Amino acid sequence: MDAETEILDAVVIGAGPAGLMAAEELVRLGRHVTIFESKPSPARKLLMAGKSGLNLTKDEPLADFVAQYHEAAEWVSPMLHEFGPDQVQQWARGLGQPVFTGSSGRVFPKTMKASPLLRAWLARIGADLRLRHAWRGFDGNDLRFETPDGAKQIAAKTCVLALGGGSWARLGSDGAWQGPLTEIGVEMTPMKPANMGFDVAWSPHMEKHFGAPVKGCGLSVGTRRLKAEFVVSRHGLEGGGIYALSRELREGGKLTLDLFPDLSEAEIAKRLSKPRGKASLSNHLRKSLRLQGVRAALAREADGPMPNTAAELARHLKSQTISLTGPRPIDEAISTAGGVARHACDGGLMIKPGLFVAGEMLDWEAPTGGYLLTACLATGLWAGRHAAAWDHGLSL
Repeated sequence: MDAETEILDAVVIGAGPAGLMAAEELVRLGRHVTIFESKPSPARKLLMAGKSGLNLTKDEPLADFVAQYHEAAEWVSPMLHEFGPDQVQQWARGLGQPVFTGSSGRVFPKTMKASPLLRAWLARIGADLRLRHAWRGFDGNDLRFETPDGAKQIAAKTCVLALGGGSWARLGSDGAWQGPLTEIGVEMTPMKPANMGFDVAWSPHMEKHFGAPVKGCGLSVGTRRLKAEFVVSRHGLEGGGIYALSRELREGGKLTLDLFPDLSEAEIAKRLSKPRGKASLSNHLRKSLRLQGVRAALAREADGPMPNTAAELARHLKSQTISLTGPRPIDEAISTAGGVARHACDGGLMIKPGLFVAGEMLDWEAPTGGYLLTACLATGLWAGRHAAAWDHGLSL
């Protein structure tokens, strides 16, 4: 430690949901907290997510909620039992933001916005917030920062890292923290995109449908099947239905579409068996099944020519494989899988003496629908609580 090193009590690096929750818990337990954020304002990804309606959590039985974290479910379960869907709703109400539950079970603030909640939260936390302070790693046991006033070093008794995953770099989550942590021997699980779109080598006739939503379609990968909306994009497919299956698709599963999930194959074949006369196949499909627009275009995206018999055509419309060429880049993903390996943390999310980690930096993965934000809040609270009990200084 040199003469220029500033000595602080508890430091949180990253002013997103996980970092702010860690800071609030540290303050509540009596620590003097300083939050460092690289951007000019806090919680930019949270504010961006709130532009389309801030999905706080999912109102469902806790066991079902925890199961959505797949391989990480056992690991995050104690944290979600401590701060799960019920507690998230109470937390929002405590910040003056009443909530409501939509028909799908997703929970939103009544304002649908993130900004009122964030303003109230920052005021309640009351910690010292230093913006435009980018963490650049370690110098011995000190923390190094790049600031508007030049390089600075901080010595802290305890520190929580909450720097986000590896997507949406322009909002602050660039994964650059992996280098400094690897240098001090923290084991990483390689990062992968999660809740992302996929590339498709579309035929030329699809171009006029780019940006078109496809509603009420059945999607399946292996044994998983759902009815959801997705969007045809210039690059391929994206949207809620695709994100929900992205984990399985990323691991090589095949995407199959059912363009008529509410009709049986037999009923489709019956409708298509009506005399066609001189009508073209596309007109016959439109008149018999109201198949037109982007859905009709998708029906043509099969390998080889469209089937001609009613039975074969019905089978095709109920089970059409779309060939994906790969996931979209990690920076376009809503979230990421991978990060700090589970066994690199102790039970309190400490990775080195006095150094804790929370949020999407950790190796867990979850679908959209409130699961991401809830786990960030839960792991932030957990790390903050355990960091508050540490009083020996960083030892890397």
